[in-house]
Amino acid sequence: MNETAKRARATIDVAAVRSNVRALRARAPRAELMAVVKSDGYGHGAVPCARAAREAGAAWLGTALPEEALALRAAGDTGRLMCWLWTPGGPWGKAVEQDIDVSVSGLWALREVTEAARACGRTARVQLKIDTGLGRNGCQPADWPELTAAARAAETEGALTVTGVWSHFACADEPGHPSIALQLTAFDEALAVAAAAGLRPEVRHIANTPALLTLPEAHFDVVRAGIGIYGISPSPEVGTPQDFGLRPAMTLEASLASVKRAPGGHGVSYGHHYTTPGETTLALVPLGYADGVPRHASGSGPVLVAGKWRTVAGRIAMDQFVVDLGGDRAEPGDPALLFGPGDRGEPTAEDWAVAAGTIGYEIVTRIGTRVPRVYVDSDVEGDTTLTGSTA
Repeated sequence: MNETAKRARATIDVAAVRSNVRALRARAPRAELMAVVKSDGYGHGAVPCARAAREAGAAWLGTALPEEALALRAAGDTGRLMCWLWTPGGPWGKAVEQDIDVSVSGLWALREVTEAARACGRTARVQLKIDTGLGRNGCQPADWPELTAAARAAETEGALTVTGVWSHFACADEPGHPSIALQLTAFDEALAVAAAAGLRPEVRHIANTPALLTLPEAHFDVVRAGIGIYGISPSPEVGTPQDFGLRPAMTLEASLASVKRAPGGHGVSYGHHYTTPGETTLALVPLGYADGVPRHASGSGPVLVAGKWRTVAGRIAMDQFVVDLGGDRAEPGDPALLFGPGDRGEPTAEDWAVAAGTIGYEIVTRIGTRVPRVYVDSDVEGDTTLTGSTA
């Protein structure tokens, strides 16, 4: 273990990522799987997780930002790769040169990618996005005929190829929500308009992780697996990770920085929102909101220390928080497990999400750069094979 990982570390099991990809592919056997590795692989490390996903059969990788996609190319990935969050003046030319599928939701983006393709003498790979009801990015249905006609004209010119048509659900993590059927209908209608314009995309896709798990009618040609490949459920309404054969890939832990006796009535951390009920032992965990531990979980965040679940005592500070061990003993350097798969009785990311009033996605993606990522492969004998580390 490197020196920076002795304070705290996020251990990522790449074998869990591979297993999760295989489990998700099995639920959509007729579709290709796109492993979404945006936001540095949801906090897990984009490059190691992308490699693990490819090893498990992911035909596509997906990112939000073009810079994320270009970084994957720089790391050696040569497979199908898509990015979808563009702003005017983005690096269209670099994406075209690297054979990255780029998403277009409006005429301004179509113009920019067409100009970039002409400038570099390459054919751009474009996927058109339709807003079927999420109300975020994507072309409104009223503007869709104009966009598809313009895309077909650029395709005829040879500037681009429309490789895909896609959309995104608003409420797939709420099974049975009435918007789901409405969005599927809108997507079918958008596909018909695109076909009437003369477009023949290779792939059509609308399913994110919850739709992959619960809506086989939404699988089409590609399913986009995001949070699921990291072993976290998209929502309790959809089911637990165990319900779908998924395993959380990240374990967040720290080494206790201090253990001391304190008298009863002793205030703990800022504002003294916690006061010791009697003589006790206080342990200091050297992680705080600067590391991504949510301050909203002050007084409620669960931690496994000295063999028992504890609750954060008082406020979570920028760099540290306290747990009350009561009559139990510990030593500086002993482990504090914030979350993981639960194998050692530790809390999970979902437990922290409940404590903070948020979702599991936010818990793992917010773990900051001060926390080194240590990569292990539990498929290798010994269960602790170090495959890489980042600080």
